[in-house]
Amino acid sequence: MKTLGEMEVASGAHWAGVVEAGDVLRIVDVEGQQAVDFLCYAAADLADRYNAPDTMKYAGTIYLTVGHGLYSVRATRLFTIVEDTVGGHDTLAGCCSAANNRFRYGEPGRGSCYENFTRALEPFGLGERDIVPNINFFMNVPVAVDGALGIRPGISKPGDHVALRAEVRALAVISNCPQRLNAANNFNPTPIRLAISRP
Repeated sequence: MKTLGEMEVASGAHWAGVVEAGDVLRIVDVEGQQAVDFLCYAAADLADRYNAPDTMKYAGTIYLTVGHGLYSVRATRLFTIVEDTVGGHDTLAGCCSAANNRFRYGEPGRGSCYENFTRALEPFGLGERDIVPNINFFMNVPVAVDGALGIRPGISKPGDHVALRAEVRALAVISNCPQRLNAANNFNPTPIRLAISRP
């Protein structure tokens, strides 16, 4: 694999970029227990965006790992998970927002993934109406037999990673979650590292 670029995304920061078909985006949890919120879109038609319900239906599970595709509203396979040292990434909890934090915890918090997504999407001509339920890499959201779910401290260790192969030219959007009001980041947001490689 030839590395095309590497970057660090600070705690609470965001990144967005186009990944060419066949290239691999690697997301590394540098210090462990850091949630990474992720959205994706077909670069040729940004209306063709990630679809959480269909992704879960096609995978047959709510927890994504190696071999699972990330599908769009038109059943386009945008990415495939090709490496995963943690397993069981969350598809249910969505992203944090000031409104959600205020409703659940009585305060807006310090930044949010919703705000990050809005800022990251703006250069591509997208906005709030284009934010859909997202994937949370490394986030621990167990579901009980009665359907109850909760956000628990992550199980990822320093250096754990997930790698995504673009199946089409795709826009990837990342929020390195700033959440401090619940256990998504074990109450301590930390940096992540990204790398894009070509076979």
